[in-house]
Amino acid sequence: MKLRTFGTLLVATAFVASGTLMAQPWRGWRGSGGWGPGSPYQRLYDPKTVQTINGTVESVDKAMPLRGMSAGIHLMVKTEKATLRVDLGPEWYIQRLDTKIAKGDAVEVKGSMVKIDGKDALIAAEVKKGGEALVLRDAAGVPAWAGWRR
Repeated sequence: MKLRTFGTLLVATAFVASGTLMAQPWRGWRGSGGWGPGSPYQRLYDPKTVQTINGTVESVDKAMPLRGMSAGIHLMVKTEKATLRVDLGPEWYIQRLDTKIAKGDAVEVKGSMVKIDGKDALIAAEVKKGGEALVLRDAAGVPAWAGWRR
C-alpha cells in the first residue's frame, strides 16, 4: 500500500512540475553568445566582400568582436601587404575542433572583409593549413556552429 501511495505522489509531483515549467514564457533560443545567425555580428558577413588571403599566423588570441558577445578566437595574420585580424568563431566551438591553428602556421583564409571598430577584419569562412581545411561558414555565411540549416 505504501508503494502505491508513493507512486501516486511521484506522478502528481511530476505533473505539477511539468505544468509549471511549460507555463514559463518563451524567451527565444539562448546560448549563441552573439555568434548566431541574425546577430549583429553575423549580419556583418557579406558574401559580396569575400576574398582570400595568404599569410603567416602572428598570434592566436581570445577576444570579443563586438560588445556583449562571448569570447571568440581570432588570428593576426601577416600577409605581404599588412597584418590583418581574422575572426574564426566562438571560443567554445573553435576549441573543440580537431584542426588547430598556431603561431607560425602558414594559412590561406577565405572570408568576408568587414570593418570592426573602424579597422579591417576578415570574418573567416574557411582556413586552410597544409592539407587540412577548417570550414567555418557556408557560401551564404551561415556559421557551422549554427546547427540546423535550410
